[in-house]
Amino acid sequence: QVQVVESGGGLVQAGGSLRLSCAASGRTSSSYTMGWFRQAPGKEREFVATLTWSGDTYYSDSVRGRFTISRTNAKNTVYLQMNTLKPEDTAVYYCATRTRATYGFAAYYGDLDDYDYWGQGTQVTVSS
Repeated sequence: QVQVVESGGGLVQAGGSLRLSCAASGRTSSSYTMGWFRQAPGKEREFVATLTWSGDTYYSDSVRGRFTISRTNAKNTVYLQMNTLKPEDTAVYYCATRTRATYGFAAYYGDLDDYDYWGQGTQVTVSS
């Protein structure tokens, strides 16, 4: 079992920045792929960013160039640095861990079904 806990959400004005953190505990491994997803009111959960154990990253078109995913050297904490935030970034942000083997590029792991454990989410609200 892996426990995933997000933190760092809050209210920010458009153009501002926030950094989300995701701490994984339990049966953790440096070989896990980690991802961020988000869900806005009335919408389906969507992919935001992913980071494989080898360091490869992939972003959705809507956040590429503004968001950065990274992890600590111990690889059990993942961050999502969000810059130039827009009102349309308002959502509950979820961190997810893939404990199954990861092959190839980060771009292959953008679906909800690619991940095995999920956090409870953290609210991000961007005011205009």
